[in-house]
Amino acid sequence: MNNKLPNTTITLDNVEKVYEYIFAPYVKHLKLSFLEIEEGRVVARLDNSAEYQFVTGALSGQVLMSVIDTTMSIAMNTSLKSQRGTLSQNNNFIRPAFGDYFIIESVVQRFGSTIAIGETKVYSENNKEDILCHATSTFPLK
Repeated sequence: MNNKLPNTTITLDNVEKVYEYIFAPYVKHLKLSFLEIEEGRVVARLDNSAEYQFVTGALSGQVLMSVIDTTMSIAMNTSLKSQRGTLSQNNNFIRPAFGDYFIIESVVQRFGSTIAIGETKVYSENNKEDILCHATSTFPLK
């Protein structure tokens, strides 16, 4: 396979095209909506679906982890110090994820010389007082 990663930073204007090109079909199936993108920061929305839910009706942790990794990957690629894939992701599930939709906010805390570190928070229905999941991620840089 000769597919290559795009050689451009991700912006709100090009995110849909890059998203469609880069990510695996199951990630595209999640149909994330990107609300805000600036250097080092991405805010996305995930509409809830019965197929994303655990037996209790809460959003599945596997879906949350995928959404967090996807959103942070995009945040990492908003800089000229583009990353090359996730080194680590640590998730803390704070409370069950119930709601019609979820807001995912990924912020790069530091673009270092060899690695970048980011933080993601997932909120229920845009209620920033109600953090459902908190994650930290580490990415290597080019």
